[in-house]
Amino acid sequence: MILGKLNFNSVPITEPIIIFLFITIIIFLFISIPFLKPFYKKIKNYSVSFDHKKIGKLYLLISFIMLIRGFVDALMMRLQQLLSYNHEGYLSSNHYSQIFTAHGVIMIFFVAMPFMIGLMNIIIPLQIGSIDVAFPSLNLLSFWLNFFSVLLINISLLFGEFSKIGWLAYPPLSEKTFSPWVGVDYWIWSLQISGISTLITSINFITTILKCRKKNLFFLKLPIFIWTCLCSNILILISFPILNIIIFLLFLDRNFNFHFFTSFYGGQQMLYINLIWAWGHPEVYILILPSFGIFSEILTNICEKQLFSYNSLLYATLSITILSFLVWLHHFFTMGSGYTTNIFFSISTMVIAIPTGVKIYNWLFTILFSKKKKTSLLFWFISFIIIFSIGGFSGIILSIPNLDYIFHNSMFLIAHFHSVIIGGVLFGYFAGFQYWFSIIFNKKLSEFFSYINILLWFLGVTITFFPFYLLGYYGMNRRTIIYYNFLWSKLLLISFIGSLIIFLSILIQIINLIFAKKNYNFINNYEQFFVNNNIINQNNDFLYKKFFLKNNFIKINHKKNIFPFLISLSLFIFSFSIIWWMWKITFLSFIFIIINIILFLYE
Repeated sequence: MILGKLNFNSVPITEPIIIFLFITIIIFLFISIPFLKPFYKKIKNYSVSFDHKKIGKLYLLISFIMLIRGFVDALMMRLQQLLSYNHEGYLSSNHYSQIFTAHGVIMIFFVAMPFMIGLMNIIIPLQIGSIDVAFPSLNLLSFWLNFFSVLLINISLLFGEFSKIGWLAYPPLSEKTFSPWVGVDYWIWSLQISGISTLITSINFITTILKCRKKNLFFLKLPIFIWTCLCSNILILISFPILNIIIFLLFLDRNFNFHFFTSFYGGQQMLYINLIWAWGHPEVYILILPSFGIFSEILTNICEKQLFSYNSLLYATLSITILSFLVWLHHFFTMGSGYTTNIFFSISTMVIAIPTGVKIYNWLFTILFSKKKKTSLLFWFISFIIIFSIGGFSGIILSIPNLDYIFHNSMFLIAHFHSVIIGGVLFGYFAGFQYWFSIIFNKKLSEFFSYINILLWFLGVTITFFPFYLLGYYGMNRRTIIYYNFLWSKLLLISFIGSLIIFLSILIQIINLIFAKKNYNFINNYEQFFVNNNIINQNNDFLYKKFFLKNNFIKINHKKNIFPFLISLSLFIFSFSIIWWMWKITFLSFIFIIINIILFLYE
């Protein structure tokens, strides 16, 4: 049969929420098609253009759409836990399990990563004085791969199901014995395609920073944002092959009985968990280093002075890059690997907090005795420092093995992770997006709405996640679907109110984007690119201005190519057909991939 395992029973008609959501999306698409006609040429132009600014905007668009999808999942989880005191709640255990898995995967792989890559795509070539990235064609290919990995994870809503075993798919639950249906296969292939996309992007950005810098822009004159992007992409280049390989091994386990991770057939489950966290912990620093670079940029612009001790900030960044590979075992101190191993990783986890602390002091001393501009960007930084620091302190608590045995897999861990990722990563990217908004879109955001947005984000995150620290202390496990402790229900109610405040802040953010005004002072915005004044002091101001004006005001004829889209589309069909065992379509799509790659290389 050409459709393999796919049939009418694969549609989850027993889940009314999923069916209602999908019907709503289809109706919305049909209504919006007539309104998209005037933009047809623009959409076609963006989909085949090698222009780094256009590709960056597409990444940002995907990130915002998936932020809404991931946040809806989070809101549904908060509501389920609020209603499940001595009650089953409104979600089935099957649906709830899919939601908490999809939420984690979406927020890390399809919100944070595209947001980071989008900002890098737009800003890196402008900051180093390059016309484009080193490999514009690969840049477009990596975007389309990312787009179709997003499509693959969302199509699991209608056909089959998504993974139900957590965002990192630990064996033995991810093996065929315990997850026989297609959910884990969707997880495998969406992350595999996304991982390939990210790996291509990292090669592109590293080459761009090393080889496409303008004359006289030496390494110790590079803006801190460029340094953090370089370190982040080096981490991607080293760690993402681990993810791609381990996912492929899991695919072989599930489909061809290889038994790498099935302990009852001689495999080793802890091998998977060690390798997935050998990728997973550098991933946290991959996301947060560019955020550190953004705040360094913003502070020097607000304070109108050089960054305090550029060299120490640079060495701290490099230290974090190296140490991030020496701390992964703190995610599973409870494994029972022995006290000597636990002591080593406990100390290395505490040591990595030192360069992060150095960065915080650098920023605070930059602000000290400076003439600060009145801008909402400073409040992004204040919110970041407060929430990220508290998240960091809770990380130090978890780095002590004795305490980790108590808090492991509890809500305390969830509070720590979200404080660091939202306070450190998301606030940094939002601040960078607002800071460079006039350069990206030639428009200006409302300061009034920006102040309200920041305040609501700060209150929302604080009220949502700080009760989680108490819940962890009172013994509540993560992913709990039903409970009988009345105190927990009170704290979960506070958390739900906080998530509604975050929902309000996202609405205000959308309103701010819609009503952004045209910016007429665009020509002066090149000054925002200087992290420190070294470049100006070296009399390179004119050269930099020339590159900036060339990039923004002289029309550059970027090449266009349809093959990156066709390669990604055929890989999407290949993945979908493997998931559902459509072997004829798999073979045809594989041939189509090879033909498109050959034609792409020939072009």
